[in-house]
Amino acid sequence: MATILQKIAKQVLSRATFSNLAMDRARDATVDTIGCMIAGRNDASVAALIRAFDREIAQGGTARLVGGGSTSCSLAALINATSAHALDFDDNFHPARAHASAVLVPALLAVLSTDKVTSGRQFLEAYLTGLEAQAAVGFGVNPSHYNRGWHATATVGSIGAAAGVARLLGADEEAIAAAMSLATSFACGPKGQFGTTAKPLHAGLAARNAVDAARMALAGMSGRLDILERPQGFLDLFGGDEANGWEGLTFGEMHIIESRGLVTKRHPCCASTHRAVDALLDLKQEHELAADDIVRIETKVGISAARNLAYPNPADEMQARFSMQYCLAAAFLKGSLSLSDFTPQGIDRLGIREFMPRIEMQAYSAEEEKGVERLPHIVTVMTRDGRIYSRSRLHAKGSIEAPMSDHEREVKFIDCLRWANQHASEASFQRLRALAEFETSSCHDTFWNVISNGWHSKNERRH
Repeated sequence: MATILQKIAKQVLSRATFSNLAMDRARDATVDTIGCMIAGRNDASVAALIRAFDREIAQGGTARLVGGGSTSCSLAALINATSAHALDFDDNFHPARAHASAVLVPALLAVLSTDKVTSGRQFLEAYLTGLEAQAAVGFGVNPSHYNRGWHATATVGSIGAAAGVARLLGADEEAIAAAMSLATSFACGPKGQFGTTAKPLHAGLAARNAVDAARMALAGMSGRLDILERPQGFLDLFGGDEANGWEGLTFGEMHIIESRGLVTKRHPCCASTHRAVDALLDLKQEHELAADDIVRIETKVGISAARNLAYPNPADEMQARFSMQYCLAAAFLKGSLSLSDFTPQGIDRLGIREFMPRIEMQAYSAEEEKGVERLPHIVTVMTRDGRIYSRSRLHAKGSIEAPMSDHEREVKFIDCLRWANQHASEASFQRLRALAEFETSSCHDTFWNVISNGWHSKNERRH
């Protein structure tokens, strides 16, 4: 009888063709992640990694770094994926409860080779393989796994991404299953690290682990193929009290990216704040609310969201990304959230700090959440003259239920490049959006020609 890993490997490798919708969404996710990767390249978390591994980077290697230079593919995956997740602006994938693309895209980029022609379509197919594998692994353990305190980006994300990397490297079913098994032995990442630089590091570790596991599997190393479901395996140790296992796992004709999609982030902060931020901005616009009108703002969110948002009075920009009070106050007073709101200077603005105590957050009860995959986040605003306004959001802006337009995606991409002080142009965005058409030359060169365009700051280019 086939194990769960064998079933997943057979499924992902059996998809020989993908719909235009699946390819378009994979392309959009890849372009969005590259923008986030460029924007995050100067973050403190990335700078620390560069210092930690300066000798290895000085020696060079086959894989390129988003901040310039090259190194081993393992180290490139680690640094580039940390960069992609550093500003918490990268997408979410609910079936895996993970930041899927921040792991997948840098891992796949790391194993692209200049001496092997890989088309853009092959890259996207490997991305879709990794995404479907992440969803399948997540099916058996989430949301119990995530609610228990595991950062699924580092656990589920790593195991699934190993399948995508293995496919890009030409693996068969046996090697894909072996790669996922080995990645299971690397899986770790406590959500208690949220609000610190270890949080984006989780994406980096997951990408590196996916690369290493795939390469090890292709070299002949293997682990137990029933490691997900067996005693003392992934489900047993990581699943939590209410994990269902994989007995009901099925694969539809539609790819998971078609049926569930990803959530492209509108705001550069923890996704646990996004639905509340969107709801508050809706209320502000609809009722023309001003700060002086507000007595209190109450939010009701899921249990895991409340646990994620552990900083009611954030001390730095990383903690601010995990503060409902800060995110709602900044969004309300500015009318939006941007990368500039999450800087040492931005978080200490007097008006925002004075507004934050008016904001309260509570969570649904365990009984309310029992048996329900997803509950709306609710924002209630109380004004000085006694009016009460309430709005609930089940889906954040950027989901397939409330999608971002192509123009909004382009604006975000260009903003990310500008944040990194890199030359930003519509041409770069459109060139990457043609990814699926890169058939005649290595997509390695095309990717990095776009990414490294204007690697040096504008001031440096003048000299």
